[in-house]
Amino acid sequence: MPPSADRFDSCPLCLGKAEDVLWRDARCRIIDARHADYPGYLRVIWEAHVAEMTDLGATDCAHLWQVLLGAERVLRRLMSPDKVNLASLGNMVPHLHWHVIPRYRDDAHFPDAIWAPPRRRGSSPHAVILPSATLAAALRAELGGSGATAFA
Repeated sequence: MPPSADRFDSCPLCLGKAEDVLWRDARCRIIDARHADYPGYLRVIWEAHVAEMTDLGATDCAHLWQVLLGAERVLRRLMSPDKVNLASLGNMVPHLHWHVIPRYRDDAHFPDAIWAPPRRRGSSPHAVILPSATLAAALRAELGGSGATAFA
């Protein structure tokens, strides 16, 4: 069952305050969610307030996968990580979103999830730090259009 309308007013992903939006279309947006130890960390957020992938129809689900995999391709091409983690949790914020996290064998948490206790201090010396504008341009090139109207 969809959440009540008052839930939207309190959902941080619906409000989208203080976000660095790198790419957007009518159905989803990609924000720069970088953390000091995890440069390149992206979040793909579905624009409608739904909690699960199965809340989407087949066309919307395919669209979200296309955007998610495009974000992964961009990070692999620009940052050459050892691994890219894709995570959809929603336990704290039940609004459909995916974390796209480039990982390196010597990052603070590898091989564990970034939410686990750290195994070592600091970010990987191999992590590539890119300006948001570089990521935004690469996402536009990968996903098409200006980002404002792609896939609309």
